[in-house]
Amino acid sequence: MSDTKVKLFSGNANRELAEEISEYIGVAMGLSNVLRFADGEIAVEIGESVRGADVFIVQPTCAPVNDHLMELLIMIDAARRASALRITAVIPYYGYARQERKTKARDPISAKLIANLITAAGADRITTMDLHASAIQGFFDIPVDHLPGVPLLAEHYKNSGLSNLMVVSPDVGGVTRARNLANHLGVNLAIIDKRRPKENLAEIMHIIGDVKGKNVIMADDMIDTAGTITKGAEALLNFGANSVYACCTHGVLTAPAMERLEKSPICEILTTNTVPLDPKRQGHCSKIKVLSVATLMGEAIIRIHENLSVSRLFD
Repeated sequence: MSDTKVKLFSGNANRELAEEISEYIGVAMGLSNVLRFADGEIAVEIGESVRGADVFIVQPTCAPVNDHLMELLIMIDAARRASALRITAVIPYYGYARQERKTKARDPISAKLIANLITAAGADRITTMDLHASAIQGFFDIPVDHLPGVPLLAEHYKNSGLSNLMVVSPDVGGVTRARNLANHLGVNLAIIDKRRPKENLAEIMHIIGDVKGKNVIMADDMIDTAGTITKGAEALLNFGANSVYACCTHGVLTAPAMERLEKSPICEILTTNTVPLDPKRQGHCSKIKVLSVATLMGEAIIRIHENLSVSRLFD
């Protein structure tokens, strides 16, 4: 690495991932502590000098989203006021990304608001994975490194021994992501046409493409309540699919997702550790397999620090 010191910090959102990244890049975790006042206000203590350092703060904004977002903002502010040379917010999962446009009158664009807050706090750069909408990169006036999860997921399926595969997008909005996975695997693509009468409720209309006799993989950026993915699996089997697998980058998995997935006909749900699985909060599902993104994010951090191309990771 260059002569500039690298400092790696983490809030409470996904300490385990941060420690994996620390081990990969060979930089010890920075000393920091996130505290709470009696009324719930968040206080951050950085226990070592960051003056003139290249600071990376690993903090997905997963549940509880608002607490973890505030931790991130306050840690960025603390590093900025301590004269860090550069601050990169490493946000494996970017919360509020589903509110990235106005769909009806008086809607907020919360994804843009969060981008403004992170920038105002003092971040110089953002590193994230599989944004719900790629256009969110344009909400920032600072550099954004947008890492794709598809190559990691594709590698798993290449080594799985599965044959006669077909990739399915669970909705029209996810076609680009599903097509990327299909291209990596060298298979065809189908699309589920659904409508969403309200948030977290999906209704399957019909399927574009012939899935008969295929082992299908439904690919999405996240699984939240698992309503879309489980209904999609049932529809695919009704249309003649041989078996159904599912994958996503972000296993948000709010209740009743685990119960739905366990009872569903899906053979395996593949996700990554951008969002930590918490059995106490989320429940348990025996079908879930988790891949680590630590190597990918660690390599991105090394390349950012060395001012090398991050996109070369995916060539």
